[in-house]
Order: sequence, then C-alpha cells, then structure tokens
Amino acid sequence: MPVSGATILHADLDAFYASVEQLLDPALRGRPIAVGGGPGGGVVLAASYEAKAFGVQGGMPGWRAARLCPELTFVRGHFREYQRLGDAAMDVLADVTPLVERISIDEAFLDVAGATHLFGTPEHIARHVRTRVREEIGLPISVGVARTKHLAKIASQVAKPDGLVVVAPGTERAFLDPLPVGLIWGVGPVHQERLAAQGITTIGELAATPSSAVERLLGHAVGHKLLAMAHDEDPRRVVTSHRARSVGAQSALGRRSPEPELVRAVLAHLADRVSRRLRAKGVAGRTITVRVRFAGMRSVTRARTLSQPVAATLTLTEVAERLATGAIDEAGRPEITLLGISVSKLDRQRALQLELELPPPDPWRPGSRTGASRRAVDGQMDAIRERFGTDAVGYLPALLRRGAAVPDEFRELAEHELDGGAPPAPRASSGTP
Repeated sequence: MPVSGATILHADLDAFYASVEQLLDPALRGRPIAVGGGPGGGVVLAASYEAKAFGVQGGMPGWRAARLCPELTFVRGHFREYQRLGDAAMDVLADVTPLVERISIDEAFLDVAGATHLFGTPEHIARHVRTRVREEIGLPISVGVARTKHLAKIASQVAKPDGLVVVAPGTERAFLDPLPVGLIWGVGPVHQERLAAQGITTIGELAATPSSAVERLLGHAVGHKLLAMAHDEDPRRVVTSHRARSVGAQSALGRRSPEPELVRAVLAHLADRVSRRLRAKGVAGRTITVRVRFAGMRSVTRARTLSQPVAATLTLTEVAERLATGAIDEAGRPEITLLGISVSKLDRQRALQLELELPPPDPWRPGSRTGASRRAVDGQMDAIRERFGTDAVGYLPALLRRGAAVPDEFRELAEHELDGGAPPAPRASSGTP
C-alpha cells in the first residue's frame, strides 16, 4: 500500500524505565517488574508489560501493586542509565534525519520527507530505526507513521508493544473511528468520564458530535482542540528545538490537611527543583503561578507577576507560599491533594545588575542586597551539588521534603519535556509523581 505523504514518524521506547532495568539485568527479562515502590509502601514509578498485564501501573502504591501481582519484583531505578540510553536512541533517530523533535526522554517525532531518497519509504525508515535501536541499544521501540503528528502518535500507541503501524493517506478515518477516545492526545480520565456519560467512547463518535455539544461538555478551548484532533486536523510541523515557555514542578500529596508546615515544606521542595532548572538554563521568570488541587479534583491557580525576573530559591518559595496560602484560605482550608509551581515570562539572566538600596527594601528584587545574597548562596549550592550530588546541600524545608516516595532524579527526568516547551497540542495533566 503506498504511503506517499505519510512522512511523520512518532518513535516511542516501550515501557522505557522497566525495559532499561531488564536490559541491565537479564534475569529480569520476561518477568513482571516495577521500578520503585515496594510491598511495604512507596510509589511504583514504572512497570514492565508483564506487570501491566496484572493491572500494575506507574503512580500506584507499591502495596497495591504487590497485591495485584504476587510475583512482582521491585527494582531501584538507574537514572543515569535512563538518560544515557534515551540519548542513544535519539542519536539513532538523528542519523536518519535532522528533523527530530524530542518531546520526552523516550519519545520523539521525525519528519522523513527529505530522507526517503537515502533510506527508502517512510515505512522502510521506520523498520530501519526499530532494527537499529533493538540491535545497537537493546531496547524495544514502537513507531507510528502518518501524515500528521497527532495521528503518528496514536499509531505508535496502537503499535505497542514493540510494533509498527503505518496509516496510509486516505485510510485515516477507517483507522481512527473505532479507536477509544482516550488515545487522543489530551484526553485524560476526567474528560473520558464526561464523554462516556454522553455515550461518546470512540474517536469516531467524538468526531460525529456537534462542536457546540463538545464545547459545552469540556469547555470551549479544550472541546475545540480535542474535536480538531478527532478530525485529524493537526497543522503542526516537526520542530527541532523549543524555546522554554515555562518551567514547573508539582507534587501529588494524597489527601492531606493543609497545615502551614506541610505547605511550606512542599513548596520549598518544588521551588528548589524549579529554581535549579532555571539557573541551569541561565534564565529567570517574572510570573510565578501556584496550582492547588483540593479533594474532589477541584483545582485553583493563583499567579503573581513581579517587576523583574527571578530565579532565587527563597524568593520563589516565599511568593509561592503566599499565593498558595491565600488560595487555601479562600477555599475554607479543605484537604489538598496536589501542589504545583511554575515560572513563566522567562528572560535570559546570566548576571545580576545590583541596585541602590532605596526604601522600602524589597527582598524579591534580584538586584537588591537581599536578592543578590540569595542568588550568591544559590550559586554556591549549585556548585556543591554539581560536584557532590543533589543531596549534598540544600535549604532545610526542601531537604526534609526529600523523604517523599518518588526520587528527585525521576521527577527531573519526567519534567524534562516541560523545560523544552511542550508541543502546542492539548495535553492531559501528567500527574507527575
């Protein structure tokens, strides 16, 4: 079947973290394994396909995973190996075409229109990529081929595990219509429930629903975008680099009473992670946004835009704490389930311009005496961490929060794509653990 025009590939390493562990320890191959967690507690970070067959999933408590799969083996993560092997797979893709858009540690889009004269049809290129990744790196990878990015991503999900699906031009509707609506990029569990309540469970059913009805159900912006995706209307091109629009982090808490000490500790930990990534990129941001999710899945956001861009840990912590406390108080202090921080309106900040001390003093201004001192301390801590590791030094509330179930290394790998500027497609909240 000809595939002329279907030149977009989506390549996605299968069950990446678990597959890496099975690669590193051949005794784990073919066995159900979970990265992180344990029978006594903690959170499962990732599961192998053998474990997924029992219902084990990432984000699940370890005790529940062990109950679902008594033969489950829990392993600790090798985070440096995840980065190394993920980069190695991206190098294979780059050998085929320079038009590679990496959207996370283990997946990327490719535009191979200019490579067909060297490597053959897009389908041949996809087979070539899969063979090289399997033989040279030792990892399974699924690839979808289509005319649009959205459709190529759906095709790669259908291809899993370790497969290839090509959607030839003219067959898009026949391919999409029977698929579950949850495969659309941006349809999360909440959206699925709302759509299912109206009898919409497949992509074809969503595409056949009037736009006014979808927008009433999901809101104008989300409804419009998801309906466009259901019709495979996706004009996005493969972009080889993104300028970061924001840097953020979030932490799921279960159901917790919003005690000031808890809120302060969690926000300090998040601000520490976000500010380190800002400084590593040589940028700072003017707008600090806090997200608070309450029990019952209701979320609120509060934001403050400062006069100058900041990247100091203590400043981000103080602004975020003030915003979150206000939101929690306004809501009547119900239980909270998630806190998040993001920094936007980013600018380059390689050096600070010191300011005269004019009343009233403002410690949030980066050029003030206090602001400059904060950045100096941050710089020293960044240098120590670079040499001796993340846990070598830190602010006390952030250090105390490191007892959480999910290692920071995994969080930072999961948040990597956020720093690159996520593609402008609707996305469900990843619920980064």
